Amino acid sequence: MHHVTDKSLANRETDIAIDVRFERAGELLKVLGHPARLRILDALGGAEHCVHELVDRLALPQPTVSQHLQLLRRARLVTAQRDGREQRYRLVDHHVAHIVDDALAHVSEPTRSDTHHRRKR
Repeated sequence: MHHVTDKSLANRETDIAIDVRFERAGELLKVLGHPARLRILDALGGAEHCVHELVDRLALPQPTVSQHLQLLRRARLVTAQRDGREQRYRLVDHHVAHIVDDALAHVSEPTRSDTHHRRKR
């Protein structure tokens, strides 16, 4: 007969909580997986904007910007506040800006193979 101890139960609960965190992080990264959404988040990292300002700044069609903003709101990355007839969008917190900034910095760095290839020439 297998006896479940309080310690093994606590370990299992901790493992489940960690698994949930990884699932949620994976879902977050899926949402961030579209260049238009990254561009929107990058623009909102500096200041809040309404849809038409994002359309002008990013040169994307209004329906595209609106669709991506709705997805970003559902993912709790962006929030909106009514300002007269417009919604003003902003990032939920500074972590969102850091994720985007870090991703952009990472892809801007030369890779080891790039550096190695350049030295051989």
